[in-house]
Amino acid sequence: MTRNNRPGPPPTSKARTRASAGAGLLLVAALLTGCGAEPGDIPLSEIRPESPTATPTFPGMPGISLTDPVSAATAAPAVTAHNGQIVSRAFVDAARTSSAIVALAPDGSGERQVTQPPEHFLDDRPDWSPDGTTIAFDRTDSQTGAARLWTVASTGETAHEIGRLCDGGTADCANEDERSPSYSPDGKQLAFSRSWGALDPAANNQIQYSDLYLMRPDGTDVQRLTFLTNDKPYSGTVSNPSWSPDGKHLAFEYHTSASGQPANSRAIYVVDANGTNLRQLTPWGLRAGERTSWSPDGGQILFTTYPTDVDYAPGGGIYSVHPDGTAIIALTPAPSDTYYGTAAFAPDGKSVVFVQAPTGAGADLYTMHPDGTAVARLTNIGEKWLSRPAWGTAPVAVQAVTQASPSAAPTDDASPSASPSPTAAPAQAAAQPQGQAGSDN
Repeated sequence: MTRNNRPGPPPTSKARTRASAGAGLLLVAALLTGCGAEPGDIPLSEIRPESPTATPTFPGMPGISLTDPVSAATAAPAVTAHNGQIVSRAFVDAARTSSAIVALAPDGSGERQVTQPPEHFLDDRPDWSPDGTTIAFDRTDSQTGAARLWTVASTGETAHEIGRLCDGGTADCANEDERSPSYSPDGKQLAFSRSWGALDPAANNQIQYSDLYLMRPDGTDVQRLTFLTNDKPYSGTVSNPSWSPDGKHLAFEYHTSASGQPANSRAIYVVDANGTNLRQLTPWGLRAGERTSWSPDGGQILFTTYPTDVDYAPGGGIYSVHPDGTAIIALTPAPSDTYYGTAAFAPDGKSVVFVQAPTGAGADLYTMHPDGTAVARLTNIGEKWLSRPAWGTAPVAVQAVTQASPSAAPTDDASPSASPSPTAAPAQAAAQPQGQAGSDN
């Protein structure tokens, strides 16, 4: 995770200081440090678990083992749910310096813009509330690289920023960045990625600390969940959490920096919702990253791989894995000259929506069965570079039909290699968003 040298946005009236960051965070600080320090006396980077959470590895893979795994046999029973609207990120200007959250019908029709970002701001990484009424997302200032958490009604109304964890002035607030929100299955918590600390100009402005946090959707009761960078500053980015359907576990990406171990790589991790039992799910060699998606029955996790650190590079793919790290299966052809992005299960678990872009073309949304068959193209608006889809239960809105763009109509081409209208890959933003390291999907 890197950031340029420009200062972040000024504090707003919604900003919260360390002392008022939420009772949960302060309670965790006191319990984990075992001392009676006053609120604000303990930098967040110094809050530690009582015992280090070792990173286990997988049996049969050198350097990778698994301890106390999540068992696929204990997955939640199958759930039948309504397949509602799909949300995605889409660029809204030709220079691709601004992006908005858009919504589509399950068949790809009726594309409409949900958020209205200011100029040079990037709305991204949307996630549905379980009841389908609200979308959480992050908004990044493309000139400073700082991201903040927002929510908006599925109709596009009442968009507002969730209060920031702190407003500067102390070491644990420097260059603060909050992104990648994810609703818990009961809708009572948001998991998100938080980054903070000094920047290393010798390492492309890699930020000092990055870990996962939990809070209520109104921004209160903030708690730190992981400590991967606590004793390893500048070692990488922890981001893109996703909840298991029973709410007991979260999967997330750990993207190491040049000084990480191993350097410049990616893997998916799983941690219990109480912060214990941290474990690595995928081997480093797969370079798995970005947001995962759990099947509604909890027995399968989707993830995407990336061959290099180059943005928009083809050659990766979409895979599935059991929650215990077994049965890693490629769902898309390999090797491939196609760029693949984030994949997400439909609420009923019978379909998967994913991002695909042939070399030299823009990114569109496609669907397939969970086993990788029956690929069908949903959209034909590659110039907007759709990415990071999330499939919710919200019914198709009436305005989605009336505001449908002619170019949004799905095609009959079901080939996984079918190309959307050719367009160049999006140009790099003026500042690489803090909290992400490379790929945009």
